[in-house]
Amino acid sequence: MADSSSSGLTRRALLGAFAATTITAAPTFSKAAGFLRGGGDIRRIRMYSGRTGERIDMIYWIDGDYIKDAVKEVNHFMRDWRTDQVKTMDLRTVDIMAAAHNLMDVNEPYMLLSGYRSPQTNAMLRRRSRGVAKNSLHMKGQAADLRLSSRSVGQMARAAASCRAGGVGRYSRSNFVHMDCGVVRTWGG
Repeated sequence: MADSSSSGLTRRALLGAFAATTITAAPTFSKAAGFLRGGGDIRRIRMYSGRTGERIDMIYWIDGDYIKDAVKEVNHFMRDWRTDQVKTMDLRTVDIMAAAHNLMDVNEPYMLLSGYRSPQTNAMLRRRSRGVAKNSLHMKGQAADLRLSSRSVGQMARAAASCRAGGVGRYSRSNFVHMDCGVVRTWGG
């Protein structure tokens, strides 16, 4: 991952967020003792979809390398469920999601409301709601809308914003948080 100030996501900010979660995250892994003995850094993502009934709980990154098969499964899981189209997700977004999850010290998986959106799906959602951006980062595979029943929208948004790695939108009325790897910014209430 290269440093990129234009996208708002820097390697230093993301590594800092993961470093801050290491102590919290280590006990949740089955091989925590090996991890603490220098067994390596790992990143894990846990989600389910109320739309498809699918679940995902996997380590997708170990010791500085993304696991190709795991990333493929993440891409499929985060597909546009309305059209069944799969897009390669920007892994910076997945990293933000995983880091925020670790910071919240929660075992509950995220409920994925929206990952990748095809242009057709985005246009349909725009017709229904003023809150859907015309050039949404969802269409680039760079955003996710997430919910946790055990954490408030405020708690989720604060965790994601503390990563200082992308956009964080609070949608309190709809009970979800938007996370993306775009320019660092926050909005909503």
